[in-house]
Amino acid sequence: MQLATLCYIKKNNQTLMLHRVKKENDIHEGKWNGLGGKFEAGETPEECIIREVKEESGLNIINPKLHGFISFPLFDEIQDWFVFIFSANEFTGHIIESDEGILKWIDDEKLSFLNLWEGDKIFMNWLNRDQLFSAKFIYKNKNLITHSVNFHATTI
Repeated sequence: MQLATLCYIKKNNQTLMLHRVKKENDIHEGKWNGLGGKFEAGETPEECIIREVKEESGLNIINPKLHGFISFPLFDEIQDWFVFIFSANEFTGHIIESDEGILKWIDDEKLSFLNLWEGDKIFMNWLNRDQLFSAKFIYKNKNLITHSVNFHATTI
């Protein structure tokens, strides 16, 4: 199983998105994504997302908020992916050029018009809920087949 993180950085009703157009043999080629990536040995989800955002954008996110977890069975047709989904409203630093694509602030109301993974259009709406989610998205040949979700109260 591949553990990974994904973060949506927000400011002034915009979200920082990465247009994946630079990396060779990229499963996300041509798609717009949030920032994130694979865990390194010994990392917590928070350590991973802070490192990945810094590497990809030059920004230092502060207090990333965990929204949920998504399982993507055989997403790359090799192994299952388990992704921790975050958002961040606080950050320092300046955007750098990314090796993986072009970074751009996108107006929130225009996000759904980007070339996103089909499932992203679904779960990005869950970031506005005050509930933790646990979901599964099944893709076949890069097409969304089905998904399921459970929402959990954030307080007891």
